[in-house]
Amino acid sequence: MYDRRLVEPALAEVRRFCLGLPEVEDRLSHGAPTFFVRGKKTFVTFLDNHHDDGRLAIWCAAPPGVQGQVVEQEPARFFRPPYVGGRGWLGVRLDVEPDWTEIAKICADAYRHVAPPRLRAELDARGGTT
Repeated sequence: MYDRRLVEPALAEVRRFCLGLPEVEDRLSHGAPTFFVRGKKTFVTFLDNHHDDGRLAIWCAAPPGVQGQVVEQEPARFFRPPYVGGRGWLGVRLDVEPDWTEIAKICADAYRHVAPPRLRAELDARGGTT
């Protein structure tokens, strides 16, 4: 189990990244802070010890093939999340030496995967991240 003091700062970082993207809002979904594009499409969910799995993590939408590749390369940091893993989503541990620059990029990539073309173009016009 991870140090509980990591939860609030980690959630604050994830919120900062995700809410900095165009037309994103967050609300609880299934008891977890979840980030939506235009209130509809989920792209990141923040999980704190989901069903006692012992992980502080985010689950992120990902393009086909990404999940398998990164989980194979770094299984200590990345995993196939339950429920959404079958759709290619990526689990990212926040309790194992998080690289916040990389995590911001993963969140932006998740956003791009579900956002409509106009919002992707708006993000690209800003330089591609939050």
